[in-house]
Amino acid sequence: MSRRNSFRLPRHPASVALARRRTHDHLTAWGHAPDAPTLTNTVLLVSELATNAVRHGPLMEREFEVAITALTDGSCLIEVSDEDPTEPRLREVDEWEEHGRGLHLVENMAEAWGVWNRGRHGKTVWALVKSST
Repeated sequence: MSRRNSFRLPRHPASVALARRRTHDHLTAWGHAPDAPTLTNTVLLVSELATNAVRHGPLMEREFEVAITALTDGSCLIEVSDEDPTEPRLREVDEWEEHGRGLHLVENMAEAWGVWNRGRHGKTVWALVKSST
């Protein structure tokens, strides 16, 4: 059986840690081992995508949404939605730059990822973290 949980958070830097904590708590409650690679990778990618929503979302937007779906094979689908219709893109980053590596993590750690356009309601960035079992 797959399980899904979604929650809205204020568009504030402190919400990134809360998104990590809630993701971790939901997945462990659903049977993922606390040190399982699927869980730790999912938490890391939630952190990256939530950070993007906080840093790059529209100035007037107050909240963003995180949804986690634990699939029957143990994989996890992450969805982070905000009101900005601009699709994120990978960019080249100089070795000394402090920002800009988040999507590279997503690209390398996720089985697949992409963006769903939600029309006038912005976008959802999603990533699939494959089960490590």
